[in-house]
Amino acid sequence: MNLGILGAGKIARTMARTVKGIENVTLKAVASRDSERAKTFADEFSVPVYYGSYEELAKDESLDLIYIATPHSRHYEDCILCIENGRNDICEKPFTANAKQAERVFKLAEEKGVFITEAMWTRFLPMRFTLDEIVKSGVIGEISSLTANLGYAIADIERLKKPELAGGALLDLGVYTINFAFMVFGTEVMDIKSTCTKNEYGVDMHNSLLMTFKDGKTAVLHSNMNSNTGNLGVVYGSKGKIEFYNINNCEGIKVFLNDGTVTEYKTPPQITGYEYEIIASFKAISEGRTECFEMPHSETMRVLRIMDELRGEWGIRYPFE
Repeated sequence: MNLGILGAGKIARTMARTVKGIENVTLKAVASRDSERAKTFADEFSVPVYYGSYEELAKDESLDLIYIATPHSRHYEDCILCIENGRNDICEKPFTANAKQAERVFKLAEEKGVFITEAMWTRFLPMRFTLDEIVKSGVIGEISSLTANLGYAIADIERLKKPELAGGALLDLGVYTINFAFMVFGTEVMDIKSTCTKNEYGVDMHNSLLMTFKDGKTAVLHSNMNSNTGNLGVVYGSKGKIEFYNINNCEGIKVFLNDGTVTEYKTPPQITGYEYEIIASFKAISEGRTECFEMPHSETMRVLRIMDELRGEWGIRYPFE
């Protein structure tokens, strides 16, 4: 199966390193709007074909899947470009800047009959399914709440601090905390209380959310692009708790029961963790599916609608919206 990468930034480089270690997948082409940058990328990762425009990559019929690795603000137009040319796509998170854009992308993909999914890698990682099994086992009793933190000192990165680039902690980091809560609870949100602090450009630097779900469970979520927060997720039950170390890429799970019993689950070896979303995408394509079971379109839409609602409350609107 042939993969193309649209974009030549940091996350694209991580994917290029990843693909080199996946059996039966070839990194066939890369594209940048700067031809020299595309060539440098191709030389570094031994990619046979490089393009100086995204349009050329989208028209490459030899590609079975395109990984879209551009800034948040470009996801919508790059997805549309690839779909209009009949290419299957996996697009970095957040899938688009808002729910309205995502609706249009999914509608066009359905009309064209092409596969597309959000590269929400935490949904594809093996430890996500380990967490599912622990929760379903009932070992920690009746679950009442969870907490999740995700933060890095990344506030000076251009794409994160500017509204025209769909910046802010919510879309870059909060999307993970919300997905973590949805993966564990899986029910509809009844109420959200939230607060955020904005930077000088008007996007959120850090935010805190209190979600109440329809079954009464609560989730306290925090994302922060000013500080390293530890990135821990904790699920609380009547008989104990589950500690999920690093909700961005799980480094292990421990279950602590009220009787003092501790059980540890180790993360299996991985290339980078990105391999699982690529393998799942190619499996879906080979089976004739247009979305992944791990990250269905409905879940992408659910998260985006929540983030739209939050930004609306905070008065954060991107210039292109």
